[in-house]
Amino acid sequence: MNNIFVESEFAPLKRVVMAQSEVAFPVKIDPEEVKFLAEEESDLYSGKDISGKNYKDVFPDKQKMWEEERENLKKVLEKYHVEVTVPRLLTDYEKELGKEDGYSNFFVRDPFFTIGHFLIEGSLRFPHRRNEVLPVRDILVTESNKNECLYLSIPKPDISKGPKSEDGPFLEGGDILVLNKTIFVGRSGLASNENGIKWLERLVGHYGYEVVEVPLHPTILHLDCALSLVREGLMIVCEDALLEGIPKQLKDWDKINVTLEDASKLATNGLPINENVYITDREFKFIGEELEKRGMTVEYVDYKISRSFGGAFRCSTQPLFRSND
Repeated sequence: MNNIFVESEFAPLKRVVMAQSEVAFPVKIDPEEVKFLAEEESDLYSGKDISGKNYKDVFPDKQKMWEEERENLKKVLEKYHVEVTVPRLLTDYEKELGKEDGYSNFFVRDPFFTIGHFLIEGSLRFPHRRNEVLPVRDILVTESNKNECLYLSIPKPDISKGPKSEDGPFLEGGDILVLNKTIFVGRSGLASNENGIKWLERLVGHYGYEVVEVPLHPTILHLDCALSLVREGLMIVCEDALLEGIPKQLKDWDKINVTLEDASKLATNGLPINENVYITDREFKFIGEELEKRGMTVEYVDYKISRSFGGAFRCSTQPLFRSND
């Protein structure tokens, strides 16, 4: 039996990689790299000596809470018989390499992604995230050796115009939503770019997939911060974040609307376990109540610390196997 396949965002989740809780601040913080955070979260760091420091050394109590959040998420996943794999921690050498720009090992959704039988290493825009795939690579190598899949990587970003060149190609997992043979890819200017989307289009187009670009509000980091496909015909969406409106493929779907302010707090970044069960934060009880009205079971996990970094449940996980078979 092949164990690498993602059919859709809500097909039963059977195997998943769940993130570690490691991050360090750059020596000099680039405002572009925090502008997507909710205002109260970006204010958290003002007035503190965080330059070049590991989060756990500046906020030890919050680090403990952060790790507990991830452990609580793991317990919910395992409650529904989801097999959970966790990447290794960063080595001292990897941390030393990231001393100037900062380093991260905290949102496994972005450095790689799964579309059908494709296992793809992405290309991240922010310098402190460019090596984030390394702690998970041994998992990808092992999985690709054991299973029938296509394991490949998008080209490394071009830096001929300097370290902040916009050429990319950039392609991040948080921007990619899978709906059978339709792949939605977000583009806000903060993560995936046109060159990355074209690369994906040319790859998967040969296998019958359609790639649909979704332009995003410039303060929205990824598509999954604006749109969640909960089950067939039902979505959670921030319409203000979708510059060209809801894609035509989803126009007739029932929708639970959230504001741009709620989107910035990660209201849409919940995680379907299947078409009947959805994980979200109690902060978004109003979403949970709407889902329950539609016959769904809602699992609540306090995820405040994770959300303070600009990601929540979907960002913390990357499926290896989602299938109705």
